[in-house]
Amino acid sequence: MTQRIALIGFGAMGRSLVRMLANHSDSVRCVAVLQRPGTPAGPGWPEGAERVETVAALLAQQPDLVVECAGHAALQQHGADVLAAGTDLLVAAVGALADAALEQRLRAAAQAGHAQVLVPAGALGALDILSAARLAGLTQVDYLSHKPARAWKGTPAEQLCALDTLTAPTVFYEGTAREAALRFPQNANVAAAVALAGAGFEATRVRLMADPAAEGNRHVLHAEGAFGHFDFSVTGQVLPDNPKTSMLAPASLARGILNRGAAIALA
Repeated sequence: MTQRIALIGFGAMGRSLVRMLANHSDSVRCVAVLQRPGTPAGPGWPEGAERVETVAALLAQQPDLVVECAGHAALQQHGADVLAAGTDLLVAAVGALADAALEQRLRAAAQAGHAQVLVPAGALGALDILSAARLAGLTQVDYLSHKPARAWKGTPAEQLCALDTLTAPTVFYEGTAREAALRFPQNANVAAAVALAGAGFEATRVRLMADPAAEGNRHVLHAEGAFGHFDFSVTGQVLPDNPKTSMLAPASLARGILNRGAAIALA
């Protein structure tokens, strides 16, 4: 049975997602892509997908699932309308949920539309263990985002450290997952996913690091509680056209989509 999906946004994340789905499944069809008015379709456009400029036009294509690939502002603008219409929403801009008002609005829309907000594991993984540990009891969750200095360009990190002249790995931010996700929306989506899976936005401690010698994005997670403790780390290669994003991020979206149509799926 063919699964019909629609995308919000078609930048580096969307293009990578479409390529991965084409390489691994013939049962997923992208029926529409929502873009801002005047935005060109661009290379790699999914075959047969309608280019639309409103959520109403997107939903008119009757997708089984909508995938947000366009960032915090797009989720703010369109997320609740998708959910209220009864369509599940898979989000890439997980960090936007650090905005408590948006989180509540999406929850209410999902309940009204009998739909779900789906949060991918993204570039980190291990969120299955963390969310299970939460049920057993968590006392500490720490997350470190260790990225090349260039990945922090165009963010508040430029005011917190001299990215162009760093000679060693430098932690430029320590604080809560909520503050990290809101201050660094292009880089700290993983921090928000960790918070949602585990101890919450206020109790999850985050460190952000810039490293002039790093070749990929490294994510480190430590958790303790009644269940025991675990440490997990992964170093992922970045998307060629977006050094702020790990290659695993669109792969995680693809996994979430393919799981929905699989006879046997990892929960």
